[in-house]
Amino acid sequence: MTIDPWLLERLVCPATRTPLRYDAGRQELVSEAGGVAYPVRDGVPVLLVEEARRLDAPKPL
Repeated sequence: MTIDPWLLERLVCPATRTPLRYDAGRQELVSEAGGVAYPVRDGVPVLLVEEARRLDAPKPL
């Protein structure tokens, strides 16, 4: 599953307001500036700070 390029151009990190990068392998939207990744569940980005995974932490199972 992929994120629509039009949508991806408009999405920003809710914490830093910087652009996000889509990681298709992990199904996440990555905020390099914030050091976090937001999950994409069933094709829907979950842009909640409390749902974000720190990039230096392993991916939860």
